[in-house]
Amino acid sequence: MEENEILQRTIFYVQQTLKDSERGHDWFHILRVYRQADLISLSEPGDKQVIRLAALLHDIADSKFHMGDENLGSEKARAFLFSLELPLILIEKVSAILRIFPIPPILKKKTPKPKSSR
Repeated sequence: MEENEILQRTIFYVQQTLKDSERGHDWFHILRVYRQADLISLSEPGDKQVIRLAALLHDIADSKFHMGDENLGSEKARAFLFSLELPLILIEKVSAILRIFPIPPILKKKTPKPKSSR
């Protein structure tokens, strides 16, 4: 399957899956992330197909809406990519990104702001 067809099928899947999502996690959010990732990939090294697929699938099952399940998103994305009969290496790369995409709790801790010298 050609890359363009893979992207089109992924877009359709994401649009259908997220059609009833709340505004901050809807198709338009995904599209903004996709465009930003695509723009960044022009000046940074990386596999553009992996970057594009990960951007499209990054919120396919956001843990905030699935009882905190941090693995569901990568599992759903993986199952979808398998349904397209894509090479395992491509599926593994996208899945790996999606597994680490939710920011680990240790990194979510806010760093204290420096106190004003006034």
